[in-house]
Amino acid sequence: MKMPVKDRKDRALFILNPNAGVQPVNFIISKDLDRRKKDLKCLRTRNISDTGDLIKENLDKHNVFIAAGGDGTVHTVASQLVGSNKILGVLPLGSGNGFAKEFGFKMNIRALLSNIEKGESMDIDVIEINDELCLNVAGIGLDSFVAHSFNELKLRGFLPYLLLTLKTFLQLRPFHVTIKSEGKVIVSEKLFVLTIANTRQFGNNAFIAPLARPNDGKIDIVLIRPFPKILGPIFIIRLFTKRINKSRYVRHITTDKEIVIETDETRFHIDGEPLEISGKVVVRLKKEVLKVLKTAHNKFIIKA
Repeated sequence: MKMPVKDRKDRALFILNPNAGVQPVNFIISKDLDRRKKDLKCLRTRNISDTGDLIKENLDKHNVFIAAGGDGTVHTVASQLVGSNKILGVLPLGSGNGFAKEFGFKMNIRALLSNIEKGESMDIDVIEINDELCLNVAGIGLDSFVAHSFNELKLRGFLPYLLLTLKTFLQLRPFHVTIKSEGKVIVSEKLFVLTIANTRQFGNNAFIAPLARPNDGKIDIVLIRPFPKILGPIFIIRLFTKRINKSRYVRHITTDKEIVIETDETRFHIDGEPLEISGKVVVRLKKEVLKVLKTAHNKFIIKA
């Protein structure tokens, strides 16, 4: 879909998270945004609540909203745009940048402005988890435990995340999960990982759900059963080569139905952001409710 020229605003609105990613890079990008004031408008955010307020105040003034930060910033900006005719774009500055990598967004302001000028967008699905928005992936297990621990670290970047993941994996213990659909139990077993996916990857090109697409009208569920930890390196290779679903320890389910998850484990994550959820977890799909800016590097097969 393309925005009619007469409806385009003079400037896109960039929402910059000054705390995202590696600070030297963030500082350089911030200065570059300041130099381009004729082409765009940039607002700096202080926290999640502030981000939401900034977008609400400017919703009628712009057609395109650019989340300049990591997956958490993207999640917060997108939550304000769902159901509107506004378009989400991303300037990736985070540690994982899962959403940005999936949709071909680069750390290149000039290219992003070119995409904004073309004004083309695609409609994608989002997942609701107990009324919380999920754009990318959510779940319980190794990734959620890492998210909770990483949130407490002062260091950011890929290397600290990698080391923390290794430590968490070595300490990993299985947890029990029951999944119901239309009142019937479809899963009841112990797992290392339960992932609810709208797109393919966690971030950093770690493809946990290689078959997932954000506009296919389906929820993808990836279950990783307990496996000998000596096989960890093999799982890592499969994860980064889009072959995790080939393992006999992995089960991949797709559904367009609402599902209910029951587990004693409370440490969840949604789009990489840690949160505690107790009791039943209700998961449902909202089809084609978010517009995302098209890029020249988009890798998805987009429906016409």
